[in-house]
Amino acid sequence: MSGDDRGEGIGGGAVAADELRLLIERAERLEEEKKGIADDIKDVFAEAKSRGYDAKAIRQIMRIRKQKREEYQEEQSILEVYMQALGMI
Repeated sequence: MSGDDRGEGIGGGAVAADELRLLIERAERLEEEKKGIADDIKDVFAEAKSRGYDAKAIRQIMRIRKQKREEYQEEQSILEVYMQALGMI
């Protein structure tokens, strides 16, 4: 590698400039894709809301669907015990 391809890093170590640039550019592209996906998800929730669905409830269902059945049941049991202790149910 030529001297132009390497620069001195913060710790005094050599850095492969081309490799570093490619990694940064890749991360930037992924950030742009992530923003695009986030916008798409936002659009889906806006559509759901326009059709009369509750976006908060949909998000909660999505969170529950990610959990294992046992985890969800345990979480619900604990929540019920706490709510009973507080006289909420």
